[in-house]
Amino acid sequence: MIQSETIDRIVRWNGDGLPVVSLYVHVDPDRRLDLDSQLASLLDQIRPLAYDESLAHEARLSVRNDIEHIQEAAGQQRWKPGAVSIFSCSGRGLFEEVELPRAVHDRVVVDATPWVRPLLAVLDDYHRSCIVMIDKGQARMWELYQDELREAVTVQGETLRKPNYAHGKAEHNVHNRAEELMNRHYRGVAEQLDQMFRTDGYELLVIGGHDHDVPGFVEFLPLNLRARVAGTFTMDPGTATPGDIRKSAESILERHEREEERRIAAEVLQLNAMGGLAAVGLRRCLWAGSIAAAQLLLVEGGATAPGVMCDESRWLAPSGEACPMCGRATRHIPDVIDELVTAVIDDGGSVEHVQAETELRQHLVAARLRFPLPPDPADDV
Repeated sequence: MIQSETIDRIVRWNGDGLPVVSLYVHVDPDRRLDLDSQLASLLDQIRPLAYDESLAHEARLSVRNDIEHIQEAAGQQRWKPGAVSIFSCSGRGLFEEVELPRAVHDRVVVDATPWVRPLLAVLDDYHRSCIVMIDKGQARMWELYQDELREAVTVQGETLRKPNYAHGKAEHNVHNRAEELMNRHYRGVAEQLDQMFRTDGYELLVIGGHDHDVPGFVEFLPLNLRARVAGTFTMDPGTATPGDIRKSAESILERHEREEERRIAAEVLQLNAMGGLAAVGLRRCLWAGSIAAAQLLLVEGGATAPGVMCDESRWLAPSGEACPMCGRATRHIPDVIDELVTAVIDDGGSVEHVQAETELRQHLVAARLRFPLPPDPADDV
């Protein structure tokens, strides 16, 4: 499981004058030869840098060692199915392997900082979720995160044994008692869930069970938990396998994520159209990121764009040889959107990678702002 500490360390890493190699490769254990070929092809793209006389000797040596370290890691054949991202800067002691739960496009980038966009985009799709399989006498709770499912808690409720009408119990009394026990069970499960969400960092709730049990249980959830319900599914808790539960929950969570992306994108684009605190398009969003104005950044799927950056003022732009804020020469970067994402995170903002088809596709990026944007000094150049 990918740890947040690892991500923070990678996002904030800087080569301090030495290049950082960022490599992403799809891992299919049934096609090992393809992986070897993919990796060799990616490394061949950067191999010339190890002998490029225009680079300092220390930089060439660092890249050469990066290539060797990546080849050694691949030779151990320990990567799980999905993808792996590797960040290496041998001259500064960086070598991080991060296994991803799903495939990404093969890519290698060499820059002054790690290329983290694909990594963050994958993580953006995963929320720590709780799945509850509910019936009148038992509730089994599962945690699903980064494609890993583990059983967390089982809550056993009290149920009536087979009614004995011969002892004078009226049928309606038995029914009332059974309903009372069921409600007590549902209430106890709801309280258990509320506690788990408060202490264990869950973000979403998925509920499964018989079609006659699920709606009744939802009624016992406090309002804060009802707002976290991503969806429900019908399944017999007594016969459901972990694979069945995971498949149904993942389908619901995928649909919920795409719906959330469409909703947020529509809100930000509408806010911009109304003249509110929003920015749309690459240039305006780069300016917003340059001055810590972006509270929420929306990025279209796998969009990338070359651009420039000033290492002194943090000015970001699609182009420009000199920074209009401090006058220093800018540095050309292969993906300025990646630097924008990092800047927004560093400034305490949040980033949403939008995989759903929305109008954002026409603009690549959009942002909800903390304050109105002042004039961009690049407009006066």
